Parts: sequence; structure tokens; C-alpha cells
Amino acid sequence: MKKFKGCWPTMITPFTEDNRIDYPAVERLVEWYIQRGCDGIFAVCQSSEMFFLTEDEKQELAKAVVSLAGGRVKVVASGHTAEDPSEQIDQIMAMAETGVDAVVLVSNRLADPDQPEELFQERAEAIFAATRGVPLGMYECPYPKLRLLDTAFLRDAAHAGKLVFLKDVSCSGEILQERIQAVAGSSLALLNANTATLLDSLIAGADGYNGVMGNFHIDLYKWLYDNFRKEPGLARKVSDFLTVSAIIEARAYPVSAKHHFNITGVPMETCSRALDSAAVLNENGIREINSLIRMESALRHELGLPS
Repeated sequence: MKKFKGCWPTMITPFTEDNRIDYPAVERLVEWYIQRGCDGIFAVCQSSEMFFLTEDEKQELAKAVVSLAGGRVKVVASGHTAEDPSEQIDQIMAMAETGVDAVVLVSNRLADPDQPEELFQERAEAIFAATRGVPLGMYECPYPKLRLLDTAFLRDAAHAGKLVFLKDVSCSGEILQERIQAVAGSSLALLNANTATLLDSLIAGADGYNGVMGNFHIDLYKWLYDNFRKEPGLARKVSDFLTVSAIIEARAYPVSAKHHFNITGVPMETCSRALDSAAVLNENGIREINSLIRMESALRHELGLPS
């Protein structure tokens, strides 16, 4: 049985004005995710600005999220940012000790996009051998460079039990179809990060959603996941709304998500280590988010969801 299916937000990291992790806001955020129906939380990922966190911060944040979730939902985390292979193994083992349900590898840490598949697989196998007993996932993180997985590698790793979680960033219906077929019958859960292809991928057999837009309305993604077969017409309407909304949400992210949380009941600063918050979220951006909030509220009312 696949343990990591469903709808998972990629968790952002709230910061205080003096550039520390805001743990009271982290607590509010975890509770918001859970109350809105998420099936799990992907902590310490790119949305969490993990490339801008210290090793201690990554581990402390993961431990906090595991504690706050309290077994109500599963928690996975990455923090896999080092370039040196030996340092990567140290990072993975340290993250495993935080109590997360799986540690998620970043594909571009194993090889650059222009490096051969043989090198990628050699490094992957070295990690698998050095971390036996640690449930592992894989994430096609687009920062700093996107490296997509080879379908044959994914098939073999899934059926050998070496990977149990995939955050798919291919944004391709054709690739998703190939991967869904390749991992069928394995314990690997394939979660689509891309909203535009999500509904069709669920129809084809994908195991759920794991993307940045879950920070705006994970409950709408959860409704889509739960109801796409029972109410196909309404599901397509929800999918269309989410797809168009994603265009707005991607601008100035994660600052845009922090602003959205701020005015929808999860107070936090809009501070970011990756971006200049004041520069990237201007008046027009704020108005777009405000319009989005009104529209999503109307859709929740139509679906019978809490506003």
C-alpha cells in the first residue's frame, strides 16, 4: 500500500524581522495545513528556502514540524543541498534522525542536467547503499537547475523499494503517463507538482498532488483529489480555477504565499531570505492576491467547504 499518497503542501518557512525562523508562525502554519485537510507535509524543501537555511536550522525545523504534526499526518523533508557526495549522505542521515517519515533526495544534487545518466545512477546507488533502512523520496527540484529522472531508473528504484515518494516536476502529460505506468504495482507514490496537468494525471492514476500552490488552498486540491471521479464536471471547473490561479500565485513566491496567509488567518512576516520581499510584491501583486482570495472563497462556498 502506498503510504505517501494524497495532497501535500510544500511548506514555506516563516521568518521574523530579525531573520530567524518564526516558530510560533510555523505552529500556526502546520495547524492550518492539517485543518484544511492535507494528507502530509513536505518540510525543508525549496519552498522552505532550504538553500538559505543552515544545517542546524534544517534539522530543527524538521523536528518542529514532526512534533507539531503529532502523527496526524505524515511529514517528509529534504535539506539535501550539498554538492559533495559524502556531505550529502551526512545531510540525509541527519535529516532521518529528526523523525520524518521519509527523506527526499534532490535530483540535481546527484548530477547536473548535462551530465550522463550513468553518473547519476552511480551516485544514487551509493546513497541507497549508505542509507539502508531510511525511506527515501526524490524531488526534481528546479533550483538551481532542473534534472528530470530517467523513467527506467524510476521504474527500477520503485520496484526495488529504494524510493517511496516522488515529487514529479516534469509538467508533461506524456512523461507523467509513462511514469505512472512504470511505477504501477510498486510502493512508490507519484505526486504531481504541476497544477495544469494534475487532473488528467489523477485520471491516469497519479497518487496525488505536492506543490507550492497548496500554500494558498490545499483544501481545494484535496477536494479535487477526493472528488474527481464522482463529480467530473465540477472537478474540471475546480482544476481550471486552480490552473489560472497558479499564474498569480507563482509571482513573487514564497512572498506571495506569506502575504496570502497573513490576510487569511495565519499571521506571519513576509520576510524571505531568497527574495527582497518589498521589491517583489508590489501594489498590483497585492491586489491580485486579494482578488484571488475573493474568488477562492466563492468556490469554497459552491463546494460546501469552510471559507
